[in-house]
Amino acid sequence: MKARPLPLKTLPLALAGLLLLGHTAATGLLAGTTAAPAADKKPLSAGLLNDALRLQNPAFDAWDIGGQFRFRYELKDDAGVVASQDFLSRGVDNDNDVFLFREKLHIGWQPESWLKLFMEGRGAQAESDDRDPSPEQDVWDLHQAYLHFGDPKLFPLTLKLGRQEMTYGDQRFVGIGDWSNTGRSFDAAVLRYSFSSTSWIDAFTSRVVIPRDDYFNESNEYDQFSGLYASAQSLWTGVETQAFFLARNVSGKSPNAIAPGIGGPTERDVYTYGVRLKSLPDKFGPWDFAFEGAGQFGDIVTAGVERDLQSFALTGTVGYTLRDVWAKPRIALGYDYASGDSNGSDGDHETFEPLFGTNHSFYGVMDLVGLRNLSSPRISFSVKPAKGLALSVDYLLFWLADTSDSFYPESGSARSSNGYGKNPQYSSFVGSELDIVAKYAFNSATEFQLGYGHFFPGDYIKSSVGNVPTNGGATGGDWLYVQAVFNF
Repeated sequence: MKARPLPLKTLPLALAGLLLLGHTAATGLLAGTTAAPAADKKPLSAGLLNDALRLQNPAFDAWDIGGQFRFRYELKDDAGVVASQDFLSRGVDNDNDVFLFREKLHIGWQPESWLKLFMEGRGAQAESDDRDPSPEQDVWDLHQAYLHFGDPKLFPLTLKLGRQEMTYGDQRFVGIGDWSNTGRSFDAAVLRYSFSSTSWIDAFTSRVVIPRDDYFNESNEYDQFSGLYASAQSLWTGVETQAFFLARNVSGKSPNAIAPGIGGPTERDVYTYGVRLKSLPDKFGPWDFAFEGAGQFGDIVTAGVERDLQSFALTGTVGYTLRDVWAKPRIALGYDYASGDSNGSDGDHETFEPLFGTNHSFYGVMDLVGLRNLSSPRISFSVKPAKGLALSVDYLLFWLADTSDSFYPESGSARSSNGYGKNPQYSSFVGSELDIVAKYAFNSATEFQLGYGHFFPGDYIKSSVGNVPTNGGATGGDWLYVQAVFNF
């Protein structure tokens, strides 16, 4: 039986309660720590609960105890629920308002500098979600449980073994997907060799964990993800330089690995190589930049036919901050490109495979577009008018890299019904998106966010959707969210 949605009028009360709880708890804990004699003070950098416990008893210095409570309300109108029904002005219900709750509790123990044990549980609940079952629900499961061996100050080689989060670079290709209510983790072994505190190389092998409500989460044994990832800050002064080689090897049993219809993608061997350059803070005055490029080769089986993979992606952002002006305004220009398939009937597959990236906000906060068959410039503007307050406005435009390929959503299969599909006869201009986000940190533990996005359909969507009379033409999509987070 589906749970009854919370009345909308309770939203302000729920938010106020959570924020008051976080603010009160943080203030109380911080007050408790500042009351200690100056000689006993320690940096408040390990979390509110850890700081309080460690000031009470030095025995807690070896322990890491804490967690997070997160609440989010999302309203989606005419887009973002069922991808192939996006932007239809009539005929289908593609609206959804959902209350999302997430709890994380962790405990870690580090008796020696070279040995750490860590475990984290995660609960994810969704109320009023029109999707059944909700992909955002997984009531309490094991999110992380790993052993970390080694201390790079004593010996350059370290090993992290067990269920863990993995992030590299800006998380475009490997990330934790934290915007999702369930997030992402891997059953993995990560071996790191540290040349210095800022230069290292990782070798890892892993299997992604599949969230499944009412069952203990398992990793997909038929979806193996491995790689080499190196980073250095000494090759180019002021720049973090990274290079990587990633391999995703998936067998034909992957789609039903956990249960019928629950698993991963179809059979494929995807090899991704690339580089990333990102400016370090304050090394280029008011300027900042980030560039990343990746190429892919291998093979992918689609509809029982093996096709050679040949694809690539390029991303870049350049920003300028007026640091001597009130609110420190920053303006930035960015561009994201991912190849599409020019001919779906030949022996080549040219659509870029996004692997395990954290897509939210890179390609619009409405999460309607991903890094596949995409050409997208953007302009961004942000200010910090008060302590803890940040406001940002982004405007993005979207074209298909190749009109012979599909219009892909943020994740999942291509849009392929209600007029969507491979429509090379239409314009490549998909549309544009305006995003407005406000974030306010009450203190180091509590943050509040409010965001709104609107998608303006372009000629490609208007032609695709308008080709089906029952759709009634194309309409724009709207998205609104309110989020509160308390870390302890």
